[in-house]
Formats: sequence, structure tokens, C-alpha cells
Amino acid sequence: MRAKVRSFSATDLDVAMLDAVARYHGLTKSGTIVGLVRREFWRLFPAGTGEIRPAAGARVKS
Repeated sequence: MRAKVRSFSATDLDVAMLDAVARYHGLTKSGTIVGLVRREFWRLFPAGTGEIRPAAGARVKS
């Protein structure tokens, strides 16, 4: 059996779920991860952080 090389830790089931979500949205697995991280970041920090600011003209919820 050939070793699987990944730059992150994930079970085969995790990778299969990621692949299914990526296919559903028509994105790559990498693009899907980035989209999920962005969505979660802005949910947690709607006004941004000290280093990461919302884009100019973005509607910011207080």
C-alpha cells in the first residue's frame, strides 16, 4: 500500500467529506477550506482584528 502524503492531519473519512463538499460547490479542496476559514473568521470577528481589517466599504455588524 502506498503512503498518503498530506500537509494536514485528517482521516480518510474527513478527506472524503471535504472532497464531497468541494465537488458540490464546484471548488477545489483547498478553495473549500479557505472559504470555510473565511466564513468562520468573519463570523467570529465581524469587525476584524488588530491586523486584519474588513475591506473598504464592507458592511460591518456591531
